[in-house]
Amino acid sequence: METMPTQRLYYEDAYLQQFTAVVTSCEAQKDGYVVTLDRTAFYPEGGGQPADHGTLGDAKVLDVQEKDGNLLHTTDHPLAVGTSVEGKIDWPRRFLFMQQHTGEHIVSGITHRLFHLDNVGFHMGAQAVTVDFNGELSAEQMAQVERLANQAIYENLPILAECPPKEKLAQIDYRSKKELTGEVRIVTVPGYDCCACCGLHTAHTGEVGAIKVLSVQRYKGGVRVTLQFGSRAIQDYDEKLKSVTAISVLLSAKPEEVVDAVERLLAERDGLRQQVYQLQQEIFTQKAAAVPEGQERVCFFEEGLSPDSLRHFCLALAERAGLAAVFSGSDAEGWKYAVAGQEDVRPLGKALNQAFAGRGGGKAALVQGSVQGTREAIESFVLHTAI
Repeated sequence: METMPTQRLYYEDAYLQQFTAVVTSCEAQKDGYVVTLDRTAFYPEGGGQPADHGTLGDAKVLDVQEKDGNLLHTTDHPLAVGTSVEGKIDWPRRFLFMQQHTGEHIVSGITHRLFHLDNVGFHMGAQAVTVDFNGELSAEQMAQVERLANQAIYENLPILAECPPKEKLAQIDYRSKKELTGEVRIVTVPGYDCCACCGLHTAHTGEVGAIKVLSVQRYKGGVRVTLQFGSRAIQDYDEKLKSVTAISVLLSAKPEEVVDAVERLLAERDGLRQQVYQLQQEIFTQKAAAVPEGQERVCFFEEGLSPDSLRHFCLALAERAGLAAVFSGSDAEGWKYAVAGQEDVRPLGKALNQAFAGRGGGKAALVQGSVQGTREAIESFVLHTAI
């Protein structure tokens, strides 16, 4: 594809939403058509920032990539070479990326200054933005970063993007993920960050709107910080407020008291679980005692037993019978089982799995697993199959 490098209008004006350009080439590909223009305001994917979407005439722009100085626009139908076409950027999407990219600069710059950590990974996801730092950060430290980052927003500082000459560049202390050669674009947030970056940013910090840290997790020897910016941060707050309000209604507690209310509820639940467990053990003991001692085989079907309960009941039965099997579930959804005995029960467990599309295993005295089949067929198999 022999064309002149594309003029990048987005560096001349990041707020340019519509433009005209001449189509310099158009080639079919598997996922649509690759179009090049003499000039474009569409930003290509790179530096953690997704590609712009929008339209070129009647064609939808689905992706933009850079190759050999050209910007390759993937469209859903072809455009005639040599014709003039009007481009329109999906502005709400682009502006969100500009907010996120600017916010990331502020957060990374503060983190670097306060804790001497570098941003080693940046991703604008569909739901949130993640930034990876090459060292540990506590929740308290990130809370400090968040406060200072929002202070930068309140100050509504101008953001400068420039490509300084080599002599001036050598005197600038800027962040960079790798060694750079040639022309270097420096983005400066006065007092907060100075970084080499090819992305697009808002003109002032106030346009970021808000910065909120959602989580801090250990990741590859450092931390991964999940963030929301601008309208996304407000939307996240709204969703969580709705959840807290709904929980407060369910628990008859004020929103600021829901944590205490949930802790009380969990404590009550744990107490009830312990009571149920104790009662269940008493029932198992009574049922096992009702089995005539020395009986060769017994098979029980019970509702709603956990794997632990299956095991306990089965072992209690095995003290009275030569072999005991306990199943819990249904014909439609399948059965969990435990088999225990005074001799090696693994052969029966293996045969049970083979006969009823099951899976599981264990030791000589106890096997557990799950099977599919009818209660009648399973019970007959356990009681009458010679192993």
